[in-house]
Amino acid sequence: MKSILVAFVLVSAGAASVAGVSFGVPDGLMKGLPRLGAGTDDVTTSSTDDAPPSLTKRSRVVEIAQAQQTGQAAGTGTETTPVVEAAETRPVVDESALRYFAARGDTARLNAEIARLRTLYPTWTPPENPLAVPVNEDRQLEEMWALYAQSRYADVRAAIARRQQDDPQWTPPADLVDRLDVAEKRAELVAASNAGRSEDVVRLGAETPSLLTCSDADVLWRVAEAFVKTERVQRAKDAYGYMLDNCSDGPIRVATVQKASTLLGYADMQDLMARERTGADGVKEFDTIRNDLARRFVGEGDEDAAITVAPAYLKLVEKLVTDEGLASDALLLGWYHLRRDQNALAEPFFRKARAVEDSASASQGLALILLARKMPGEAEEVMYAWRTTSDQAMQTYLAATANLLALDPPPKLDAKVLGRIAQVTLEEKHPQTGEQFGWYALAMDQPGTAEEWFSQVLAWKADYEPAAYGLGVARLRLEDRAGLAAVKRAWAGRSERIALLGERDTSDDAAPALRERQARIVRTDRRVPARTVVEEVALKPQHGARTARRTDGTVDCRSTRDPGGLSAASALSLGWCLMEINRPLEAAQAFEAALAGEGRTRSDAAYGQSLAYLRAGLTSDAAVSATKARLEQGRVAELQTAILGDRAVSSFRAQRYRETLMFLDQRRQFHAEPADLMVLRAYAYKNLGRRMDAMRLFEALGETGRQDAIRALAEMRRERDGRK
Repeated sequence: MKSILVAFVLVSAGAASVAGVSFGVPDGLMKGLPRLGAGTDDVTTSSTDDAPPSLTKRSRVVEIAQAQQTGQAAGTGTETTPVVEAAETRPVVDESALRYFAARGDTARLNAEIARLRTLYPTWTPPENPLAVPVNEDRQLEEMWALYAQSRYADVRAAIARRQQDDPQWTPPADLVDRLDVAEKRAELVAASNAGRSEDVVRLGAETPSLLTCSDADVLWRVAEAFVKTERVQRAKDAYGYMLDNCSDGPIRVATVQKASTLLGYADMQDLMARERTGADGVKEFDTIRNDLARRFVGEGDEDAAITVAPAYLKLVEKLVTDEGLASDALLLGWYHLRRDQNALAEPFFRKARAVEDSASASQGLALILLARKMPGEAEEVMYAWRTTSDQAMQTYLAATANLLALDPPPKLDAKVLGRIAQVTLEEKHPQTGEQFGWYALAMDQPGTAEEWFSQVLAWKADYEPAAYGLGVARLRLEDRAGLAAVKRAWAGRSERIALLGERDTSDDAAPALRERQARIVRTDRRVPARTVVEEVALKPQHGARTARRTDGTVDCRSTRDPGGLSAASALSLGWCLMEINRPLEAAQAFEAALAGEGRTRSDAAYGQSLAYLRAGLTSDAAVSATKARLEQGRVAELQTAILGDRAVSSFRAQRYRETLMFLDQRRQFHAEPADLMVLRAYAYKNLGRRMDAMRLFEALGETGRQDAIRALAEMRRERDGRK
């Protein structure tokens, strides 16, 4: 690809003019580079074409040059200098470049050369007909200019060297040398950009500010990209902003926004979008790409829940869903709302996407919503066909199976469904679903089958305490005292609830204490409920990523360990490892040991301990842990959201409804209220006598398809109408 050259415009006193346009350098971008070349649409970018121009094109070039000359004289308000006087005062100017650019039909370079020569020689007047400039009698110099016009810069250098070797007294024209230097710098910059040497791109741009003009948008784009790749995003934003503030060529402005959108984040792009211009016809210049920009912005919001995309972009994508009916657009909106716990808004888009073109992404999104709505049976059915498409899809399917088997009361499942769940569980060796199979068998009064499932899980994961506890319960039901004793010996000192299995009160005095211990154990080491499985496995993949990074394999948590003898860093790794295998109380102890560390280690330990206590259902302990170290604002908000939600549920169960509403209101300051807590709020309204508020909320929830809200609304209407 031939290089695209830009006119070299010397800037005097910080500004110059080309074709009567004044321009200078904005201070904002000066922070990124020592200096920008002149450029407010000073020259229109033009590629070098070796084919001879047509006569018509040559004539047009001459007309442009003559018109510029006439305009310049008219602008001064003075009479034209007589020819004789001009000849006497006319400086010696090398006009050969004018002739070459005119002959080639290169209007951009011709205009730039006229402006440059006027800056260098204020008394110089451009020739009326650049094509009539006499051929330089120096044939060798003519050949050098011809090579330059063909972008053969190495050949120009070689010709100069040969000439100087043959004639040591000869000096190449400064004009040719200056132009050659700039052209070579540009070629070097483009080569560095193509090779990914971003630091070199920035350096070359700083060394050659005359390249950084609207006339060579490609160079500015490359420099802006280099800024991003060298983590100087603000400088990149300045470069794009400079182009939108100073360049008026429509296609270049549109291309600038398109390129910026692939490199800058949503917030930075909004600053650039604010520079959009509206034409005389009322049409905004970026309308042709606005749909694609809206898709990109919403997609960025899909990846980062902290980004709040402007409603205008969301509505634009919604319109695209209606008008074009693409499944991809529906998925963008579905995932955007799902990441923000706006399940009622997300669900129609996932269903629309599945109706247009069923996919793993659409099915997974819908399955996560169904799990959040405590409809794991439907989620299992939706995800079964897509379970093998990715690790995340399999995790979502297994979360559905675990939740389905954990329902209370246990559902009566079709043998076909049970069979396929069992097959996948055995293939994936999934401890959580295998454990729930054991409890499901116990609920169906099949302790022998339950024993087999719990034993199978322990064969997969020997340190999985919930399965060991289930095995003990199954053997207790089977009256297998020897088998129960074997389980208790294997877990002696590691599980208090296993140690208590089969114990009987020996005195009235001991009974209260034993009952209290058993109640505490059931409260803190209960089976993982459906909501936790959904949140930890599927709805919050970022937590999984965070845990994976911290558990680097240097700490083995498969067997019980005393974290007291570990370093703070090792204790922290142990804590995250224990969280991964769902042993939150042991994890809390490990995090406690890690709190002896400093800085980030201590902060991570406090955060991890709070998560561990939340998973174990100890909300008050989680709140205390959150105060043990300074946490990042995002983590504070996350923990406060979870703690306040749990407190709202506890208050509701204790029939403290005003307190329930207080906690829900506080939680809503940190995060949007999910549908299940909206149901809780509606019931609190009802129990406080605020029936109109309750009915309005149940009606809104019922419109999203929530069956519990529909049932509650029907019950309230019957009560209102006096019907049974």
